[in-house]
Amino acid sequence: MKNIRFIFTVFIGLLIHFKVYAGPVFVSDRGVSTEMNTPTGILFNPSGSKMYVTGFSGDNGRIAQYSLSTPFSISSASLDENKSIASVLKRPQDIKFNSDGTKVFVISTKSQDGDIDSIAAWSLAIPYDITSLNVSDDTETPFDNTDPRAVDFNTDGTKMFIVETNLNRIAEYKLSTPYDPNSKDNGVGISITNVTNQRFQGFGFSSDGYKMFLVKADHTANNANNVIEEYNLSVPFNIKTAVINSEVYNSIPDQEIEESIGGITFNFNQGANKLYYVDFRDGDLAREFDLPCAYGIISCMNPTSNSDDVGSVEAQSSSTKKLIQHTSYPVLNRMEWLRRNKDNVNLTNQNLKLQFSNEILASLSNLLMPSSLTNDNTSSNQSISTNWSYWSEGTISIGKVGDSLSSSAKSINTSAITIGADKKVDQDRIHGFALRFGNDDVKVGKLGSALDMNSLSLTIYETRPTSDNMFMDILLGVSAIKTDLINNSGTVSTNGKRNGQQVFSSIKFRETFTKEKINFTPNIKLDLGLTTLSDYKEKGAEGLNLRFGRQNIGTIVSSLGSTIDNTININNGILKPKIQLQYNADLSPSSRQVFEYASNGTTYVIDNINSSTHSFNGSFGFDLITDNGLSITSNYERSQNKDAGHTDAFYFAGKLSTRKDETYTLSLDGIQNFNTKLDYNRSINGFDITFSSNYNLTSLIPDYGANIEVSTNF
Repeated sequence: MKNIRFIFTVFIGLLIHFKVYAGPVFVSDRGVSTEMNTPTGILFNPSGSKMYVTGFSGDNGRIAQYSLSTPFSISSASLDENKSIASVLKRPQDIKFNSDGTKVFVISTKSQDGDIDSIAAWSLAIPYDITSLNVSDDTETPFDNTDPRAVDFNTDGTKMFIVETNLNRIAEYKLSTPYDPNSKDNGVGISITNVTNQRFQGFGFSSDGYKMFLVKADHTANNANNVIEEYNLSVPFNIKTAVINSEVYNSIPDQEIEESIGGITFNFNQGANKLYYVDFRDGDLAREFDLPCAYGIISCMNPTSNSDDVGSVEAQSSSTKKLIQHTSYPVLNRMEWLRRNKDNVNLTNQNLKLQFSNEILASLSNLLMPSSLTNDNTSSNQSISTNWSYWSEGTISIGKVGDSLSSSAKSINTSAITIGADKKVDQDRIHGFALRFGNDDVKVGKLGSALDMNSLSLTIYETRPTSDNMFMDILLGVSAIKTDLINNSGTVSTNGKRNGQQVFSSIKFRETFTKEKINFTPNIKLDLGLTTLSDYKEKGAEGLNLRFGRQNIGTIVSSLGSTIDNTININNGILKPKIQLQYNADLSPSSRQVFEYASNGTTYVIDNINSSTHSFNGSFGFDLITDNGLSITSNYERSQNKDAGHTDAFYFAGKLSTRKDETYTLSLDGIQNFNTKLDYNRSINGFDITFSSNYNLTSLIPDYGANIEVSTNF
């Protein structure tokens, strides 16, 4: 007895350790024998509020429509109509809709037109409503002696797939007109194995086209002949790339002694964690099963083979690495500006008025913003008592990374505002601090997957000379990261929230050589960082939700470049154009993300995330400082990766103070809406008068605005 207990304990332990796969679990049946005695196909509308079963009684073809009080729960089904289509089709085998439910297709082995094989199509006056079907108003496409048993389409209806029993193949037809079988080409096919006493009786794809299922039905009261085969496709909806799984699913009749299975479908809009088929033996049933994960009849969907899933993981990693650069650039720009303008008395520049649509950020900016960075005309731009100089810089960055063999393309939009303060410690040494609010909006693939990363970064910095013309710029910073994620499969989406912490540093050496008024400044820079992203679990679709483990991301980027700038005297001021070229070598160690299905713990790993790359940066811009109070700094930068992908960034700030009581300010308005805003502020007899106008840079619809504000203190 002890030995038996020991063996049983070890066996259970092995099952848990190796996470032995659990297949479909029976939920419920719905009898359909009153409607037809041979059900062959089953389908749902996208919301799961309607179920459709097609089949026949003798040579009388039928489509039954049911309303479901609980979406996708067949036990809640009540019959709407049992429509006879016998005047067109005698023995329907399968049913499908087009993408918006305005057309329904039924494939049959016998039609009234000479008992030929065909597929009939009807237009529906009410989408997904068979009761609105006019039986005589059909179009029919024949198939020559193929004995078709199942039909499906790709996502946009440009391909039609038919299971052709007489030819022992699955055929793929291209449609020159979407969802029009009459526009099909000659087609291509793959062979499928036919076993005596089996019939091909069902067929379907996963919503993304990477999995394909074939149903084989028993015809001899031998349940072992009821089989569902699974194929994995390396190219979605391309059956030539299909590879059959060595494992198959054999149905085990629950509450039934024998069955013959036909048709196949899933609850696509709930994550495909349910399986449905029909039993056309004596029971005449529609059957519902729970799956342990998405399409998990035999195996779970492998997220590492989904380019959008891989792209999302890569985007999270690359965004945190880019955050270090995006946080460092404004601070380094500030230190370079200080050196270019070291002879100025007033070192305050880039005076932006900060306005945030996010209430929390708005409150923080009001709390942290020194008065010299506002339109308060009673304050000076530089505190005489503390000798602190204040600055700010706005950033808009737009980029794109192309797709790869394993990852989808990504479009990247970044906006940020940095405010800072610094002071001279001695004649040539300056130190300070900066606070950055940033937002990265990354879209992955074409189905709607995306991430929205918000960050708050604090940086302390110092610039000092190491010799007569050589300087060292050094900074150390920390960031808090919060990311909202959407993972969209095309029919269902999941969402998650992930936090992160980051510590980073940058050190830059530059030496300036001057000839006349032209400065040539070669430089070398090293960026270091460590980011930790928390674990998180997706929500939104049971069976499809993934659980991600903690991820550590290291950053090591070395840069070599040079800057050329010139000082040009103009009327009442100076103009300082500049150009910069830089080579970046990303020597960061590759990162690793471990994740699993939340439903059953099946584990997957993505290795070599954002491994070492090389890129080239080029930028040009200018500083304009005039005697009448106008100060403008601008810079356009292009970063081009050696292999693929680029980023365009634009930095701009400006201020104009024509009189003590009069100020013009050009600003970036908001974190996500990217409005430009021009304010004119003047104080007259104790009243502050502000004229404001704005224009949304990124809106497809022009968005203009203007207002007048009058205020005073009592």
